[in-house]
Amino acid sequence: MRSVLSALAGIVLVSATILFAPPASAMFYGNYNLHIPDRRDFHTWIFAAMTPCRGFPVEGATCIRVQTIPQPVAKAKYTHADAMLGDDGFYTMVIDDPFGLRCGDIYYGPVIPTHDVYRWHKDTLAGEMVSSFATGCDGAPGGSFTYPISLTRM
Repeated sequence: MRSVLSALAGIVLVSATILFAPPASAMFYGNYNLHIPDRRDFHTWIFAAMTPCRGFPVEGATCIRVQTIPQPVAKAKYTHADAMLGDDGFYTMVIDDPFGLRCGDIYYGPVIPTHDVYRWHKDTLAGEMVSSFATGCDGAPGGSFTYPISLTRM
């Protein structure tokens, strides 16, 4: 009788593990440190991958709702954005950052809004961020910068 109960408990445990495991094609929910080594910014960022996006079922979700958390909060803002998983295995997330490009003094100088597109691979958690702006520092023409990024699960 003991061996039957042990076997039954094992079957239930394995079934629950499979049933509630995140899909193979999705990032785990949780907190991630964002690394942007080449960007001129005094912040570090946490990406909190919290829930599926609205309108997506929990099982097989291909979109994750992410909250960006700046460290420190000075001249930065919390943002909620959707990270969509594409057929190519990359998540894509778009954020309009009112403080994206820092000019002059990194702490107290002027800032310019940017349109930032983050892309990272679902398995390696490495990718890039393309930051576009209408005008550059000191009246320079608009343009964009591309930065390598990586995420590390906390």
